[in-house]
Amino acid sequence: MAEFTTGEAVAIELPVARIPTRGAAFVLDLLLQAALAIVLFALSMLLVDGNDANPWFTTLTMISLVTVLVGYPVAWETLLRGATPGKLVLGLRVVRADGGPVDFRHALTRGLTGAIVDFWMLGLFGVIAVVSSTCSPNGRRVGDVLAGTVVVHMRQRLSVPALAIPPVWLTGWSAELDPAALPEDLALAVRQYLTRINSLTPAAQHDLGQALVAAVCARLRVAPPPGYPPVQILGSVIAERQRRSLQPPAAFAPRPVRFAPKS
Repeated sequence: MAEFTTGEAVAIELPVARIPTRGAAFVLDLLLQAALAIVLFALSMLLVDGNDANPWFTTLTMISLVTVLVGYPVAWETLLRGATPGKLVLGLRVVRADGGPVDFRHALTRGLTGAIVDFWMLGLFGVIAVVSSTCSPNGRRVGDVLAGTVVVHMRQRLSVPALAIPPVWLTGWSAELDPAALPEDLALAVRQYLTRINSLTPAAQHDLGQALVAAVCARLRVAPPPGYPPVQILGSVIAERQRRSLQPPAAFAPRPVRFAPKS
C-alpha cells in the first residue's frame, strides 16, 4: 500500500501494482499490439509494393512501428484515463503521484519512454523496466518517474474530496481572479494549509499563511485584499478554483428555473 495526497488534500491509500501483475497486463497488451502490427503491415503491403527498396513501404513500416509501440499505449491511457485493455483485465490503472487521473501529457511521456528506454530501443526487451521497478519503493519504471505517475490496483473507491467554502465578503474579489494561473503544486500547498490549519500553532498559521498569500497573489498578479487574515484569502481563492473546475461547460449547464409567485 502507498499513501497519496490528492489535489484536494485528501489522504488515500492505494495498493501499488508490482511486477507480476504489471507483467501480465503487459503481455496481454503485447498480444493486442502484435495483432495491430500484423493488420498495419498487411495494409501497407496492399497499399504499396512490399519491397524494402520502396521508400513508401519503408515510410509506412516506420509509421506502423511507431503506432504500435507508442500510439497504442498513449491512445488507450488517454482515452481510458490511465488504463489499457491489459490493465483493465488485471484491474490496474496509471494515476498521478497525487492520486489524480492522468492526461495526454503523462501518457505521451510514458509511451515515449517505454519505447525508447524501458522496453525496446535501449530497454533490452524490458530489463530496464524490471530493474527500475524493482528498485523503486512504489514499483515505478523510468517512464513513471519522468511522467510523475504510479500504477496501482483500482478495486476500491476514492475518497470524496473536501471542498472549500469561501467567505461571502471575498467572493466578489475572487470572482475577478484567474485561478487557472495557479500551478498545481502551489494550489496543493494551499489546500493542505487550509485542511491542517487547526493543527498549527498561531505563529505558524500566520507566518505560513502570509507566505502562501504572497506566493498566490504573485502568481495571480493581484494585490491581496487588505485587512483579511490569510485563511480567508486563501480559502476564497481555492473555493473559486474548485467552483470553476466543477462548473459544467456552458453548453451543458442547466438553465435556471423561475417560479412565478402565487397570487
